[in-house]
Amino acid sequence: MAKINRRFIDKHWMVFLVRGGMAAAFGIFALFCGAGSIDNIIAVISILLLFMGIIDAVGALYSSTKKHGWFNSVIDSLVDVVAAILLLFVTAGNLANCVLVLSIYTIISGAIDIFHGFLSTVDPTDRFIRVLAGICGCVIGIVILNAGNFEISTFIRFFGAYMMIVGTTSLIYGVHNRAQNMEDRAARSESRRKGNRKKPVSKKK
Repeated sequence: MAKINRRFIDKHWMVFLVRGGMAAAFGIFALFCGAGSIDNIIAVISILLLFMGIIDAVGALYSSTKKHGWFNSVIDSLVDVVAAILLLFVTAGNLANCVLVLSIYTIISGAIDIFHGFLSTVDPTDRFIRVLAGICGCVIGIVILNAGNFEISTFIRFFGAYMMIVGTTSLIYGVHNRAQNMEDRAARSESRRKGNRKKPVSKKK
């Protein structure tokens, strides 16, 4: 079972699962269902990023009420929301501007994944998965940045592939976090039972 450094992994396991499900669903849509017009697909991506940002913001609020770390969730939320706002209100449907925003978003998200991969877990398998996802994000972001001569469907599929990677990674971490929480509760419960058994009975004088 993965050992989690909870100072850096501060999201509730449900946040990982919801984000992962949304990202994977969009990835499947982008890869297999076609892109459509630039306005429609950018609207879909903007709504996706906005909802992912809202989910992270809610997760940060929940973590703050539980006295857990929340800073990482806020950073993730800001990256998603800022990208969504730029796509909706700044790019004005211009393909070159949309490509620029998506490429920068993907590169930044990949860099964040690499950061978390090295600091959030000591399990080598989980670390490899997270760092690999981050490297893929940086590489795909660079590819999208140089996709000026591609058709819209091509660079959207590149972004969809990255979302599939994000979705898969988030789902894995969500399942691991849930299992880790259950193991932690079981271990604490067992420790309390053992402590109660070993507690000496005071003798009355």
